[in-house]
Amino acid sequence: MTKNRLIRIATYASVAIAVLLLLLKVYAWSQTGSASILASLLDSALDIAASVMIVIAVHIAQVPPDNEHRFGHGKAEPLAALAQSVFIAGSAGYLVLYALDRLYNPQAIQNPEIGLWVMLSSLVFTIGLVAFQRYVIAQTQSTAIKADSLHYVSDIMANLLVIAGLFLSHLKWLDPVLALVIAGWILYSAVSLAKESANQLLDRELPQAMRNQIQHIILSTPDVKGYNDLRTYQSGPNRFVQFDLELDDDLTLKQSHTIAERVTKSLKNAFGNLDVMIHQEPVSLKDHPSHHTWGEN
Repeated sequence: MTKNRLIRIATYASVAIAVLLLLLKVYAWSQTGSASILASLLDSALDIAASVMIVIAVHIAQVPPDNEHRFGHGKAEPLAALAQSVFIAGSAGYLVLYALDRLYNPQAIQNPEIGLWVMLSSLVFTIGLVAFQRYVIAQTQSTAIKADSLHYVSDIMANLLVIAGLFLSHLKWLDPVLALVIAGWILYSAVSLAKESANQLLDRELPQAMRNQIQHIILSTPDVKGYNDLRTYQSGPNRFVQFDLELDDDLTLKQSHTIAERVTKSLKNAFGNLDVMIHQEPVSLKDHPSHHTWGEN
């Protein structure tokens, strides 16, 4: 199965689970009146909107490069994830207001056993989805699926808190307090997601460990004398690497090309979805005043 197909399946699974969880939680809230269940319900409603957004973003991101988008459409993924973080933050703000109202005007939870069974079922479905998403992320490194998975991980934590509140439903103050805790966790997730998405949109360098591996592959290639101006970034599932490859002055153009192709092949074998851009230059320019070495470390 191709990586693109795996990503698409993960997005469809996310939408399906989100709809199922929303229906379950609407029923549970109607039967219990629990503030914490409402918090989880609103989160599931946003999951649907966010997951649909991710489906669209993944479709756009997988469109091949064209004349107007020569580097592809990969940034549709972090752009959608950034928008998703805004939705998540908005839901957290609403939950805070609702929970504070319940805290000052406490109400007893009705039929807690119904809410308990619904939330336990929701927990099982969510854990299954997150496990599948983690597998897809490991295979594809998709930013969109990673963002969606982060949200569902927060759902697991929220479900556990709601379940605890239902077990202790005789404590009227606990339900709104747990809703506030869930809102705080959701807000934290939104900030983390926004930060990661912004880094991709601003072309932040790849992680240092990955850059170190890239440098090792370059320098371990036979006949390579060095490199400079290493620049990297990620756009959705695609990674981009560019640098100047320092070669012996006396090599022919064909020989230089062969070495550069060898480096490119080694890098692509080590990393998936990698676009490599190499400029070949004589090693004698290394000590020239106009020689730039920004980005080597």
